Amino acid sequence: MGNLAGKIAIVTGGARGIGKAIVKKLEEEKATVIVVDKGFESDQLGQKQFAIDVTNGKAVEQFFETVADRFGTIDILVNNAGISTMAEVVEMQEQEWDTVMDVNAKGVFLVSKFAARQMKKAGKGGKIINISSQAGKNGYKYMGSYVASKHAVLGLTKVMALELAADRILVNAVCPGIIETEMKQTERIWGGELRGMDAAAIEAEDYSQVPLGRTGSPEDVADSVLFLASKSADYITGESINVTGGMTMN
Repeated sequence: MGNLAGKIAIVTGGARGIGKAIVKKLEEEKATVIVVDKGFESDQLGQKQFAIDVTNGKAVEQFFETVADRFGTIDILVNNAGISTMAEVVEMQEQEWDTVMDVNAKGVFLVSKFAARQMKKAGKGGKIINISSQAGKNGYKYMGSYVASKHAVLGLTKVMALELAADRILVNAVCPGIIETEMKQTERIWGGELRGMDAAAIEAEDYSQVPLGRTGSPEDVADSVLFLASKSADYITGESINVTGGMTMN
């Protein structure tokens, strides 16, 4: 334990689900973890918790200025903040598309932009880890905005890996499959309504699609993030690691 001692990490969307598991895993390895989540209530904010809207460029820039003043230069960024909705493309509202793309794609761009600037200025390298999805490699009915946003994350990951390589800033993505979170439970309800099935039937279908015979846990994803954040992954950049139990193999 303690492989990340002395490292400063930021995790967006870190208040619950996959993000919360990532925060816990990094803290177990002795990193100082700064947690960003729009859902934090102002009276819950502590020294290392920030209620930031990742789609607001000015707020993100000010956040990084505050982090630099309080903690110094960050070493690890995990872009985990994300949302999903479900609708057929022909029925999808423009606002729905914009909201999902703003959080899932624009948010990764903005947070990475200011994190990378800080890392480049410090000159000691760093790790940027983007949480995409197997939806970034496949197509799924009723998830047009989500699928498009996660494909965008993988494209941006590759571009940043090339642009930042000379600064020893490694940029990779993790692509979770079916992970048991509150968001997944909500998606099962939405999917059931669209397909005329109950959530239990959708859940059974989920299990049947995974070669390993089980859906994933937030901890499964956090373990892969920890690997990419560690010294063991110092020669890996521009990659997207599937954490899908064999459901996606490309």
